Amino acid sequence: MAEVFNIYCDESCHLQNDNIKPMVLGAIWCPQDKVKEINKRLREIKSKYYNNKYELKWSKISRSEINLYIDIINYFFDDDDLHFRGVVIPDKTQLRHDRYKQNHDTWYYKMLFVLLKVIFDPREKYCIYLDYKDTQGNIKLEKLHEVLCNNIYDFSKEIIVKTQLVKSHQVELIQLADVIIGALSYFHRKLNTNEGKLKIIDKIIERSGYSLSNNTLYKEQKINLLIWKPQEPEE
Repeated sequence: MAEVFNIYCDESCHLQNDNIKPMVLGAIWCPQDKVKEINKRLREIKSKYYNNKYELKWSKISRSEINLYIDIINYFFDDDDLHFRGVVIPDKTQLRHDRYKQNHDTWYYKMLFVLLKVIFDPREKYCIYLDYKDTQGNIKLEKLHEVLCNNIYDFSKEIIVKTQLVKSHQVELIQLADVIIGALSYFHRKLNTNEGKLKIIDKIIERSGYSLSNNTLYKEQKINLLIWKPQEPEE
């Protein structure tokens, strides 16, 4: 019988004209039957410092909150059911969508497939959850479901069975994705003014054994990274 996995996706600096070069897409995934247990543990960790309704968020990290986020990162690495995949686009200002006859939204869907294709196993089933961004989200979500299914020949939607928008303040695993994605973005933007954030990045590097500068092995399960580079179109 196929196992069902939940995938929680988020992104950082994904807008085309935000004057920030790096863009990061990321996804946390785990077995669906472990979600309740994982969420409970994340709320317990938050309750040690604030309360269980506190929203984990990269933008909140400061020196005074470092212990909470260190505990969260350690929990991620200690739980064998939790996995992360990230795709870093080092400089989205260099993209030339016109050469590929596409717009930024089309390219974004392609990059989501690049993010997720390593996770998919045709023998299993997947439910994908994305952080709610705007009122156009449902239209984009339907398109994403169609693109993902078509790319893996899942025309009957038997592998990717569900895509849904969720609000991050209600879903601990989206919050966890936000923290790791934020760390990757901060690292690749070469920022260094927030001591708390730098310590979180150091902890991720220490626990993962990876520098965050380069690709990991393709089948790496805990922290799987791709530093994406565009290919020049054939003339």
